Amino acid sequence: MSEVFNSLRTDAVALDLLATDRAAPAALAAQQRQRLTALLEAAMRDSPLYRHRLRGIAPAKVQLDALPVVTKGELVQHFDRWVCDPQLRLSELRAFTADPRRIAEPYLGKYMVWESSGTSGQSAIFVQDAQAMAVYDALEALRRSAPQPLQRWMDPLYMRERIAFVGATTGHFASFVSIQRLCRLNPWAAQAMRSFSILQSTASLVEALNGYAPTIISTYPTVAALLADEAARGTLKHRPSEVWTGGETLTPGVRRWVEKSLNCAVRNSYGASEFLSIGWECSQGHLHANTDWLILEPVDERLRPVPPGQPSHSTLLTNLANTVQPLIRYDLGDQITLHRQRCACGSPLPVIEVAGRQDDPLTMLSRDGRAVMLLPLALTTALEDQAAVFEFQLRQRDGHTLELRVPQAGAEGEATLARCRNVLRGFAQQQGLGHIRLIEKAGAMLPRGRSGKVQRVVACAKAPAHKTRARAG
Repeated sequence: MSEVFNSLRTDAVALDLLATDRAAPAALAAQQRQRLTALLEAAMRDSPLYRHRLRGIAPAKVQLDALPVVTKGELVQHFDRWVCDPQLRLSELRAFTADPRRIAEPYLGKYMVWESSGTSGQSAIFVQDAQAMAVYDALEALRRSAPQPLQRWMDPLYMRERIAFVGATTGHFASFVSIQRLCRLNPWAAQAMRSFSILQSTASLVEALNGYAPTIISTYPTVAALLADEAARGTLKHRPSEVWTGGETLTPGVRRWVEKSLNCAVRNSYGASEFLSIGWECSQGHLHANTDWLILEPVDERLRPVPPGQPSHSTLLTNLANTVQPLIRYDLGDQITLHRQRCACGSPLPVIEVAGRQDDPLTMLSRDGRAVMLLPLALTTALEDQAAVFEFQLRQRDGHTLELRVPQAGAEGEATLARCRNVLRGFAQQQGLGHIRLIEKAGAMLPRGRSGKVQRVVACAKAPAHKTRARAG
């Protein structure tokens, strides 16, 4: 494990971050250029795919927008030629991530490995070496809580807190791998951090959180809203001091409801499997992109630059921290707005707005008329993990009926629907719904939003009528 965690590397990055937070924009741009040059040199030297794609360029002089754009599909297709370590093989990594017992285990003794959730229609595997993990560790420690950076540097594992991660705990997902890694690195961290699955019923989740009494809850906005509902109802007795949200769009209404019901601060983040900590909120409530370690290019439908202040169609990501699996002008698929104005907090890092996942929570009815809330991330995680289906749309028709659409046709489509049917019925029973009616459509076109992503869970326009306040089973 020591090869995946190096305290000297992390301290060096931390010192660099503290200096960057006071740097002028020109110094930040020079630092970014230096790291881009080093990334291009490593990619051309060690990645057969990039050696071919970047042949003839001068890493220290080439403009980033002159380089080709890459997609997830292309990189996954050529995975063994993409990575810079010939020991990394996609088939072997797939077998590794298929085993939940190996979550946060160092691969080959020197890499952290996680898989993407497949939101864009295709899952992928991402490998991080010690340098990349040092960058993520330092970013999480120092910029997660901007008002107290020195305190967090002295307490990077948050040993003075009790952190509850409420999310997907059944696979090698980046957030869960990161939590488990910290617990493996330091046994004391296991007392300060605990994970709770979103697949359990809300009653079980609330009981577990009441017993643990966390000072910080890290979760998705839809889960935070659900916990706020439970606090308002009086079932969630404990109140954390902070709630960290990410992975979905945090609307102003949800933020206000969580702050009011839980009487705590809410801090939002932006991250991805491709780069764990793209941005965190500052003391002014603005989201800053960590552009000392990444480059974001907002682009339109034709991959042309979008002016500051305008929402993009997609975003190109260049990861300056990871040289074992280079991501250079990678089409991330997210819609962002990049602002030119400096933030009042004084940070030289740019302010961005992100249009993240737009999946809806579903309010279904139990047999006795109770309203039961189904979390969208719990539904999508169940279908991904248990049915191995990543591209679908689940639309609510009424309080007892769901319509499931998949793009596969013919025999493949029927097999896909059968797997999904079994998972959804089991999930409904677990959540206290009993029987649900499924309308199934194979070979269906899945409508894509402006960001290019499918809204995979869609609530009906009018919530079903029910006798009591919405709650989960």
